[in-house]
Amino acid sequence: MKSNRPVNLSLATIIQVNLKSPVAIASILHRLSGILLFFVVPGLLALLSCSLSSPEGFAQVQELLSGLFARLVLFVGLAGLVYHFLAGVKHLIADWGIGESLEGGRRFATAVLLLSAAGIAATFVWVVL
Repeated sequence: MKSNRPVNLSLATIIQVNLKSPVAIASILHRLSGILLFFVVPGLLALLSCSLSSPEGFAQVQELLSGLFARLVLFVGLAGLVYHFLAGVKHLIADWGIGESLEGGRRFATAVLLLSAAGIAATFVWVVL
């Protein structure tokens, strides 16, 4: 007799299973990038506000972003924004009924991962280098 009771899986098993699916990877990264943006966007908005307040404020932001650590922090925030935006567009397209099949979802997730990798690489060159 087969039991239909739920089975408790270990975290290692869950990670092992989910890392094989581009859909799961895209979903997990979308959630993580959303959490990252929750904490980073207020700082980005504060920098924007300061830079637009006056020429002195703009000079202060330029001086702050002249350091490598500050540019790396800015890059991480913008990388999260790039990924979250592209994954959000994927979700909006899926809401229209496009790519709702299992194979379509895998293709869309793979496309989002590849496009975001290219966008994040371009952001790295723009901000850090």
